[in-house]
Amino acid sequence: ERTIVNQNVGESKFSESGFALPKDGEAAAAAVAAVAEDKKVEANDESGVPSKELSAAKIADVDNETKPTTKTTSSAAKKESSTTTKAITKAAPKLVQPQPTETINSVAVSMMTYHDFTEKYAHVVEEFMAIDSLDRSKDFLLQKGDILLQENASSYLLLASLEDEMNGFHDKMKLVARQSQIVSNIAELAKSLQRHPGNVIVPFFQRMEDKQLYAGFMEGVNQFIKRIEVRAVQKKAEIEEERAREVLEKGADAEDAVDISEIPLDQRLGPGGLDPME
Repeated sequence: ERTIVNQNVGESKFSESGFALPKDGEAAAAAVAAVAEDKKVEANDESGVPSKELSAAKIADVDNETKPTTKTTSSAAKKESSTTTKAITKAAPKLVQPQPTETINSVAVSMMTYHDFTEKYAHVVEEFMAIDSLDRSKDFLLQKGDILLQENASSYLLLASLEDEMNGFHDKMKLVARQSQIVSNIAELAKSLQRHPGNVIVPFFQRMEDKQLYAGFMEGVNQFIKRIEVRAVQKKAEIEEERAREVLEKGADAEDAVDISEIPLDQRLGPGGLDPME
């Protein structure tokens, strides 16, 4: 599990619905940072010293240097201590850091078209849609927030809830609507605090532990559900109207069609005396 942390905690560019927008040149900066990080990892691997162990050794050296010396401390003791510290550092076992199977760049995800996003991450949103527990929703957002806390994910949840209601899956629609409002409320909270949405996942769910705040959240969910129900009726009516229009247009085309057999022979003969009926 990991918390989505943005170094730019004072993020000031947001979309109208509250989702953080990438700054100019941020994608390029992220790529440069990734290359630099790879070089650091390679350097640590070549030295045979894991990054965490190396940091601990450096801290130990600093502590030894900054401690006040006493009258009983000799230069030989200092050398011996320094030699011992270096020996322990060199003898530290090489740890293999687990590497993620896929590195998600939230900036790159935010710049994807809706079609590309659904092609690649629809399964992640679908999995989130089916979670009924708030605790599990929080854990899933902490793991997949770089995908779910995006404008495209919010749109997918909205359209999914509308589609479920139109297809008669009312109970499923209510759950999807709640999950949709979780994402939207996190985005709104992040916008009000001028922070990245990934940094307010835990604060949002902490607020949900307050009965009064949770009741207010559920009231907003119920209002959203009512709007979905109304829109589903309107959308179905629009679809039926469109179908009726298509039927009328096809009927009109059929009426306008001319029966060649009713045209006199001398009028329907083409060049060279050819009869289209033959």
